[in-house]
Amino acid sequence: MADDPMETNPELYRVAFENERVRVLEYLDGPGDRTAPHRHPDSVMVTLSPFRRRIHAGGREVGVDLPAGAVRWLDEQEHSGENVGDTPTHSVFIELKEPRPDGFVPTTALGPAEP
Repeated sequence: MADDPMETNPELYRVAFENERVRVLEYLDGPGDRTAPHRHPDSVMVTLSPFRRRIHAGGREVGVDLPAGAVRWLDEQEHSGENVGDTPTHSVFIELKEPRPDGFVPTTALGPAEP
């Protein structure tokens, strides 16, 4: 797909694991790095380093400031982002390939959900 992060930013994402049910992406960038617009399906995000980011989509902007070891749900969404902190962003996304059982598709999700 054209908005797959592996296509839009292959220098920042790496497929760590994939099977018929999930894909695990590792993400690593440096301060000031930006991503092109891309899409994530429903995912679980695990932070491997503390980071500060700004996520953008549809004229909206959300700040994300997380410690290492945080685990967050990420509703299906399209966004772009930038590292606005002083440290690398290092995280893992466990992307679900199966659709939601209720068929719901969020339209306003931006960034990770609070626990």
